[in-house]
Amino acid sequence: MRAFHFAWWSYHVAFLMWFSISPLLSEVQDTLDLTKAEIWTSSISAVSGTIVMRFLLGPFCDKYGPRIPMGLILLASAIPTGLTGLVGTSSGLSILRFFIGVGGSTFVMCQYWTSCMFTKEWVGTANATVGGWGNVGGAVTQVLMGSILFPLLRDAAYGGNREKAWRTACVVPCIVGLITSYCVVRFTDDCPKGNYAKLKKLRQIEPVSVGKSFRGGALNVNTWLLFVQYACCFGVEITMNNAAALYFKEEFGQSTESAAAIASIFGWMNLFARGLGGFISDKANIYNGMRGRLAWQSICLLIEGCLVAVFAQTETLSTAIMVLMFFSIFVQAAEGSTYGIVPYVNPAITGSISGIIGAGGNTGAVVFSLFFRQMTNKTALRTIGAMVVTSSVLSLFVFIKGQPGLVWNPHLDNQTYDDDDEDDDDDHMNQKHEMGFKEGTKDEEAIQAS
Repeated sequence: MRAFHFAWWSYHVAFLMWFSISPLLSEVQDTLDLTKAEIWTSSISAVSGTIVMRFLLGPFCDKYGPRIPMGLILLASAIPTGLTGLVGTSSGLSILRFFIGVGGSTFVMCQYWTSCMFTKEWVGTANATVGGWGNVGGAVTQVLMGSILFPLLRDAAYGGNREKAWRTACVVPCIVGLITSYCVVRFTDDCPKGNYAKLKKLRQIEPVSVGKSFRGGALNVNTWLLFVQYACCFGVEITMNNAAALYFKEEFGQSTESAAAIASIFGWMNLFARGLGGFISDKANIYNGMRGRLAWQSICLLIEGCLVAVFAQTETLSTAIMVLMFFSIFVQAAEGSTYGIVPYVNPAITGSISGIIGAGGNTGAVVFSLFFRQMTNKTALRTIGAMVVTSSVLSLFVFIKGQPGLVWNPHLDNQTYDDDDEDDDDDHMNQKHEMGFKEGTKDEEAIQAS
């Protein structure tokens, strides 16, 4: 359970740093005299920084394990977070947020870690729970930065000086990130039986080629179908983390503090919604196999897209808040459902596939942020809603080897589907997990002795 808690906490801290400036963007805009387009350019930079890293870190997890990459990425994100107060231009803000955004790639290690630690029966729930609790960092940062630290520093430390308050606030998440970076490397293990470096010396893990692992994930059509679907759920969440506080301030005339508090509601749903999505996916798998997982995936995306469109039409604050809550629940349930499917696509290269699909979320966020940059808020939301609804249809074309499709699977034509088909892939899926439970071997004794 230590790895489980470090996985979600590390991702949570990454979110805390990643969106630390988001609830204060209206203050930054006033201080630096920025346009709406310049603010959204910086938000696009923030989500762009992690796309390439998510592609790269998947194969590196397959080769080196999740622990070291997690610690290094947290360190790399913490340093620019601490330098936020030095920003003086729109280009400087965009560049800084690009490097802070690298921290979002910790999601790959977070999901890889729990995929190694939990069996197939519970991997959907485990992946969804650590992802959800990590994403709660998006809610915490809204409240911590916008509703607590900013007014506290402004009134108690700087005598009403708003500029000094926002320039100082980001030092807090920076410190938390640095401490977490050290603790991850110092106090955790890569898998149940220990760290990859020791296991490789004892030949308990087969060498993995980074290039071959990435190529295998990139050439699988299912990877890209789930890439698009994840873009339409996690991409929406990331966009809302950047947009919500500004939206409630512009559309409903809220103050910085109250807009941040309202915006945090979207992230707080992660306390249960993403985990619930993974849990229902696991239950659907028990009763109806992969067909159940895919059906639940489509249901979540369909309802999510409809609620985005409804949110765009709300005219009163109370109605907007209520719709926001339900809209958020299905966004995050779809995220949990997606990563209930991911470990089955090709269990031998889960890291690469997880990384590519995870990059889909950030790619979606870039696209959706461009909508907000170029369109009115309501037009952007309606467009996003239509795209999400369309993405729900893609589950029809997800065909995983040895698994039934939503309606059919051409790979299973002319043969009877039974549990043996699934067991072949399950053996690969549980390989890393089982590594930690072969007790009484000489290799295990050697690890303990070392």
